[in-house]
Amino acid sequence: MGYYIIAGLIFLVSLYVSNKLKSKFKHYSKVHLQNGMSGKEIAEKMLHDNGIYDVKVISAAGMLTDHYNPSKKTVNLSEGVYSQRNAAAAAVAAHECGHAVQHAKAYSWLQMRSKLVPVVSVASRLSQFAIFGGIVLMAMVGAGIGQTILLIGIIMYAMGTLFSFITLPVEYDASKRALVWLEDSNMLTRSEHEAAEDSLKWAARTYVVAAIGSLATLLYFLSIFMGGRD
Repeated sequence: MGYYIIAGLIFLVSLYVSNKLKSKFKHYSKVHLQNGMSGKEIAEKMLHDNGIYDVKVISAAGMLTDHYNPSKKTVNLSEGVYSQRNAAAAAVAAHECGHAVQHAKAYSWLQMRSKLVPVVSVASRLSQFAIFGGIVLMAMVGAGIGQTILLIGIIMYAMGTLFSFITLPVEYDASKRALVWLEDSNMLTRSEHEAAEDSLKWAARTYVVAAIGSLATLLYFLSIFMGGRD
């Protein structure tokens, strides 16, 4: 029951932040840029201003699917960003280029996160099976093998939690680089810059909620493990 309460609260907060983010982007998508540049053009200019010429800016299907792919060296901009000429598109395009700048400058937190990706991708898929399998075995036959399996699942889940917290400085730094460049290069007016900044703040909060939710769930699983030792 405790798990479902935690999961429910996290879901509600996550839903609120997600809906708020979509609302903000919809609102700021109506703030058209005076410079008339599209998300693609802004991204290419930021890359070139930072001496990066081996990264391509491409269009990606979907909404809020924007991301930087370090292995392929591509800045992938969603349909609502790639060709649009508004404050929200400028914010997202510059943010994703912020990741490209991090990559080019060997930003330590990004390097750490990249190294964890293959491990976390496997651990996250297996952790839930191990955790719930261990809990079921503990309920059926008591501690012992069930508790061992639970501990293995918790360790794997903890890796995902660590990953979510390492992601925070990566995302906040990318936004900081984006906003500094947008201001220093005089790309936006004051009102446009404020809109871009607010957009990125709400985008970052989705990662904060995810990290806190992951930590709360991890602590709950740890409490079950510790309770099984009594």
